[in-house]
Amino acid sequence: MKKFFSFVKIEHTLFSLPVIFAGMAFGLHANAVSGVEVPDLWAKVLLILGAATGARTIGFAVNRIVDRHIDARNPRTRMRELPSGRMKLRDAYMVLIGAAILYVGCAAGLNSVCLLLSPIPAAVFAIYPYLKRFTSLAHVGLGASLALGPLGGYFAVRPSLHGSLPAIFLSLFTWTWAAGFDIIYSTSDEAFDRKEGLHSLPARFGSKRALQISSAAHLAAFLLLAAVYLVAFRGSVTAGVLLLIAGVLLYLEQRKSDNVQLAFFKINAVIGFVVLLFVIVGVTLA
Repeated sequence: MKKFFSFVKIEHTLFSLPVIFAGMAFGLHANAVSGVEVPDLWAKVLLILGAATGARTIGFAVNRIVDRHIDARNPRTRMRELPSGRMKLRDAYMVLIGAAILYVGCAAGLNSVCLLLSPIPAAVFAIYPYLKRFTSLAHVGLGASLALGPLGGYFAVRPSLHGSLPAIFLSLFTWTWAAGFDIIYSTSDEAFDRKEGLHSLPARFGSKRALQISSAAHLAAFLLLAAVYLVAFRGSVTAGVLLLIAGVLLYLEQRKSDNVQLAFFKINAVIGFVVLLFVIVGVTLA
């Protein structure tokens, strides 16, 4: 189990789960406004958790399988499970197949719309690992994979676009937020990516310029989160305070970008839960 959790980086769900459940909160609020009841809510929560875990595992498994030869040449990643030989390729494919069954099964259990849309995130996960071989916009692809989460949470409890504008803004926030922190993470591999001909922004422009682009992405993320506030929570002082806290954390992430462990793994996790609290407080007081 330790090897499995390390392979799929289960701790990275701390970035995606909060915004998924924030999207669910928007869906529940829209249902309440429309007078629509959601039966078996806790069953849906468990299905959302299962679908999110399955989807995230698909993403990491595909990434590790596709990048295993590159990882073997990178001093930072050569001790990962596949390059080091601690996990066989067959086992990695078994993890991928199991995650796909969990994902599709939970999507089907939620509703027909989630089942119908389920191939879209899977396709993004399959395409993303190849992007850095061709384009510096690979960070945008990573952002897209996480940005689908809030809409997934929304459709899980409300399979309709009616009333979805706040969830759409939240997805756009997630897109720019994730792209920005992926650029920070990629500064760790600037020299390696340049040597291997991989198209990360740090390899193309250098870390300093790449971090400026990351700052712009996080500024856009804050503005999109402010749009969520204006559309859904205008006048809520508590939600406004949480919005400002999220902005301060995004600023700190940029200020501490030279410490990737702090900026990427710790501050990011806090941002996700602040955003979830922001949404829960907002819809509760709305």
